[in-house]
Amino acid sequence: MLNSLLSGDFPRSRLLTFLLILSIVGLLLTPFIFPGARAMNVGAKICIFIVLVAAFDLMLGYTGILSFAHTMFFGIGAYGVAIAVEHLGPTWGSIALGSGAALVFSAVVALVISLFSLRVRTLYFAMITLAVASAFHVLCSQLSEVTGGEDGINFTVPDLIHPSTILSDTPILGVEVNGALLGYYLLFVISAVLFLIMLRFVNSPFGRVLQAIRDNEFRAAALGYKVVVFRATSSVLGAVFASLAGILMALWLRYNGPAATLGFEIMMDILLIVVIGGMATMYGSVIGAVLYIIAQNYLQDVLKMVEPMVAGIPVIQGILHHDRWLLWMGTAFILCVYYFPWGMVGKLRMRALGIK
Repeated sequence: MLNSLLSGDFPRSRLLTFLLILSIVGLLLTPFIFPGARAMNVGAKICIFIVLVAAFDLMLGYTGILSFAHTMFFGIGAYGVAIAVEHLGPTWGSIALGSGAALVFSAVVALVISLFSLRVRTLYFAMITLAVASAFHVLCSQLSEVTGGEDGINFTVPDLIHPSTILSDTPILGVEVNGALLGYYLLFVISAVLFLIMLRFVNSPFGRVLQAIRDNEFRAAALGYKVVVFRATSSVLGAVFASLAGILMALWLRYNGPAATLGFEIMMDILLIVVIGGMATMYGSVIGAVLYIIAQNYLQDVLKMVEPMVAGIPVIQGILHHDRWLLWMGTAFILCVYYFPWGMVGKLRMRALGIK
């Protein structure tokens, strides 16, 4: 059963298996181990970014497609559900309608971009997608009557997953059973299912062809595979899964705006997580998202705790000031790239095989 669930793609490293189990159990128990809205928000963001980064890895790691339009599809999913719920009301039907429209729109846009651009070299394709994503960002910022402009769209969600809804008068392990808790676990389950579906894709014959195209496009074409068709399909799948992640983000935040899903800093976060976790591994999206997002949200707090210990020490006091947290994030990333050039998952798998 486990072999079928993981599509035969096991971690192949005891340490990696331990880290994955620790990550999954940690996310599963977050509301009870770390009670409070902040920890639950961090856990929800990790789940969403696992899907978002895995979708990007499907294109970059397994197909060799570098697209800077990934956040555009992330935003399309979020805007689709936000606009539908705002105009049709907080019902499951409006969520389904908005989600369906967003997924279809994302698939069509990704297909059009792919068919017109995938014949060019990788760098030129990346620049085309960056231009399209930038234009979409500007468009969403200007269409105030539709997208809410820079202010975005605030909306409500069905009562079942609304934070103010009390589902049980009896707390579980001291944690109130409300709509936010149910919403978190729905998000966790949906994210896990989407990840397993992508894992199935990359370990299917279709995924093997994608890897063949990535490694040697001309040989794959000589064997009879229609390279443009497979690359376009990979782009469409990546866009659809990115939109699904955007839908989850909008429903969790009950808000969407240009800064929430379309910002270029989100694209940079995706790239950093892929590099940290490891490309063409899928499991790298889990390890990378957990490490990066936890550091992003809690490193400043850790430095605040350290500050009193180094108070009065020249230079050290300044370097360890909590406002310097980005400096330490950058340093940690450089060290990660230096010691794990194939990402953490890639390095752990190589070590398990005895490859240094």
